[in-house]
Amino acid sequence: MRPPFSAHVLRCNDDSTNLQVGTPREDTMNSPLIRVHDLWKIYALGDVEVEALRGVTLDIQAGQLVAIMGASGSGKSTFMNILGCLDRPTRGTYQLHGTDISGLTADERATLRNREVGFVFQSFNLIARTSAVENVELPLYYGDTPLAEQRPRALAALAAVGLAGREHHLPNQLSGGQQQRVAIARALVTQPSLLLADEPTGNLDSETSREIMQLVRRLNREQHLTVVLVTHEVDISAWADRVITFRDGRVVSDVQQEMRHGDAQSRRGPEAAPA
Repeated sequence: MRPPFSAHVLRCNDDSTNLQVGTPREDTMNSPLIRVHDLWKIYALGDVEVEALRGVTLDIQAGQLVAIMGASGSGKSTFMNILGCLDRPTRGTYQLHGTDISGLTADERATLRNREVGFVFQSFNLIARTSAVENVELPLYYGDTPLAEQRPRALAALAAVGLAGREHHLPNQLSGGQQQRVAIARALVTQPSLLLADEPTGNLDSETSREIMQLVRRLNREQHLTVVLVTHEVDISAWADRVITFRDGRVVSDVQQEMRHGDAQSRRGPEAAPA
């Protein structure tokens, strides 16, 4: 199964900042990338059933940057796991590019996950004794990318997130912000249509968090990359087009917003050096 994309190209222009993630066909640009209907997730803990999700229904358009908020136990992490094809709903439907994920086998979900979903985590999850470029290459190694293409694509992804010249540094030779940039490059190197970020700034100071969100927002705008991120921080949710709040497994608020940070370049001047 391949989603309706006419091309999947990864390249950098001369200033090493323009990452081409994928080019949606015109007939899919205005269609929901994600369509969730009456989604339930129920876990059995002994004789007790825990309803982690209770009838969630929503669409996410291609190219949106969406923030998911809610207290611990609200269902947001379970929702993200289903979006990332890491879990299946107990009932209800989740469609990605019009394909019902609940009907896929575990192997089919893994293939889709590797090709179409990029993940960024709070703790970076880099391999300590492996260079930045080797960390970024890993998803390509485990996918079906020809060996000759893996290093050029990894280098292009690192350049696109502002890490040209640091490709051979180990994680302990990079700042926290630089490590998160490596993690973002690794998430993007497979040219996904969906980027899922779980508290991507949770381990960063406020200035570095702003720089990371500038980068995420730029990729979202320039590449029409759909981003769904979990955050507890109002300042981070302010970068989003839309904020969805979960409580007790249900969506209790779904708000469209103008990005209160505005355009980072116009309001804050030139982007700071990579963190």
